Amino acid sequence: MLNMINAQQKEFWAIQSNTEINLDVTNEDNLPYEDNIEMAGKLVAGIVSYKIDENKKLSISREIFFPQLRTFIKTNDPEWKHYRAYFKDVYNDDILPDIIINDKIYVPGDVEKVIINGKLQFKHAPVHGIALTRTFYPSMSQRIFIEEWKLTNLSEKSITLLGNNNYRKKTSKGVKGKYSAISTSNIKNSFTINQGASYSFSIGISATLNEEKEIDVTSNEFLNERNNYLAQIKNSLTLVTPNKTLNTLFEFSKIRASESIFESKLGLIHSPGGGRYYVGFWANDQAEYVNPFFPYLGYETGNKAAINMYDLYTKEITDDYKNIRYSFEMEGDAPINTLDRGDAAMIAYGALQYALTSGSGTTAKKLWPLISWCLEYNNRNLNNFGVVSSESDEMEGRIETGNANLSTSSLYYGALNLAIDLAKSLKKPEDDIQKYKDQAQKLFLAIESYFGSNIEGLDTYKYYKEHNQLRHWICLPLVVGIFNRSEETTKALFENLWTKNGVHVEKNHPKKSNSEIFWDRGTLYALRGTYLAGAKELSTQKLIEFSTIRLLGNRVPYVVEAYPEGSMAHLSAESGLYCRVFTEGMFGIIPTGLDSFKCTPRLPKNWNHMALENIKAFDSNFNIHVTRKGKKLQVKITNENSKLIFNKHIQNGDTINVVLK
Repeated sequence: MLNMINAQQKEFWAIQSNTEINLDVTNEDNLPYEDNIEMAGKLVAGIVSYKIDENKKLSISREIFFPQLRTFIKTNDPEWKHYRAYFKDVYNDDILPDIIINDKIYVPGDVEKVIINGKLQFKHAPVHGIALTRTFYPSMSQRIFIEEWKLTNLSEKSITLLGNNNYRKKTSKGVKGKYSAISTSNIKNSFTINQGASYSFSIGISATLNEEKEIDVTSNEFLNERNNYLAQIKNSLTLVTPNKTLNTLFEFSKIRASESIFESKLGLIHSPGGGRYYVGFWANDQAEYVNPFFPYLGYETGNKAAINMYDLYTKEITDDYKNIRYSFEMEGDAPINTLDRGDAAMIAYGALQYALTSGSGTTAKKLWPLISWCLEYNNRNLNNFGVVSSESDEMEGRIETGNANLSTSSLYYGALNLAIDLAKSLKKPEDDIQKYKDQAQKLFLAIESYFGSNIEGLDTYKYYKEHNQLRHWICLPLVVGIFNRSEETTKALFENLWTKNGVHVEKNHPKKSNSEIFWDRGTLYALRGTYLAGAKELSTQKLIEFSTIRLLGNRVPYVVEAYPEGSMAHLSAESGLYCRVFTEGMFGIIPTGLDSFKCTPRLPKNWNHMALENIKAFDSNFNIHVTRKGKKLQVKITNENSKLIFNKHIQNGDTINVVLK
């Protein structure tokens, strides 16, 4: 993995369109190359790993997960393996059917191009006049992962080929019954391809439970499902800027943020993925990171999963205000971990954003009991200095957090201010609204006095009382609107903590002599916060630098979870955070009601225009166009029928208030 880290500076990939990137394998400077990509549907996830050597020869392995089908662990396995006991296997090319051409076994030619466009494609050079395109994608609704082969005759005559299916079936006993893993294809025993024509067949890796019927790989519905999903995501919440890299990574991020949603006995569940985390959810990844993104995208499946998750958390609240569980793993069957990571602050902050941007009074009322409980929980856990006590944070003890950390208090502060606006929208008693105002004001002062500090000569924040090093989460006060120390906090993030892979967790962390630890969530929050603090030029510079590495470098095409942990897995919720850099950072959208928001657009000096189109938040469909007009910006907001909602010239960085209905 270290080679992958060091190679990040090079751009291997090129943008073909805002929904496609290509790797030109005919360019020997791009060789050798290896990477993997995850794709998922409601009943399957697949991580396709591919390696292209110096001679352009391709090797592929497919790690296919059927997450709902839990397996038994071994007697000598650690107990935690129960959490990751998914029915899965790794499939190499020995599952492929045999193809005979001119009395020889067909072997795909050299790879010429790799394409990522919501699917993964490899284009091979012709062999005996037959060129090959291989396309990988999951079914969005069934337990099957597809590899489609398209053979094209580039010769000057018809060619007849022979095929052999190579059907395989493996059965095992699992927690839910008898599991069968099947690899098969629908290749014909004999077929002729005329000059210039093509023949396509599919290889499917599927699973059945007990006496379920095997899935028919001959159907075109799987490709149609994937294409329909991609079209739906493409046609909602479109970013338009002069920078193709930002536009394209935004499009890709919408795909990854939205596809990792699984059916479960608890209902629809958004899960991180990454080969480790399926049919389960967390207070940070789902409640805080990705759920508030779905109202902007208007993705119905995502919104259903979000509401389902908040409903499940609502059932966990107790009259005695015992700390709320931080995750539901294994469809909720995993033992409850009692560690308090500041989860009530995460849930309150995320649920309030979701409730407001949903634009639905019904949804907001439904979420209010959970929200108000989480706010009260945090209030009851204030220490003698007025900040929130918690045992840990979302990193769960990987790095020290003390007994009261900046993350938990910042999120609670952000939640209190959002609660004021939601309480007004729901016409809650004035006493409740005033209570939240008073609590927010006291917490603001407590955060400043308890966490405000000079570290390495910079007027910024310490992460906990005894801490004396810079930590990536010093960005969180900026995210929630605390700008007292914004200038030097921005400097700390973008100078002291910044590397070619974004913001590192901590500079010179004693556990890592070269301080290589990074979690992309920290970088994405930092970028959102520094935009809100007004550092638009430096934020844009760093955003482009970071986005170029993640989209076009050696680990593509999404932002990642972490390094070295998880081998830079493409966890789903982080892609939602990437999109929120734009919606809430660059465009500065902050909800103020169920049909209103304030907006502080930050147009970089080298751009004349930027836009967000087909925004579905606040139960609406609207567009925001920001255009440079001399020394001012024209902000024009229209609805889906091009009817003007708002049109005004402002100074760059001014805040406008918008009421949609």
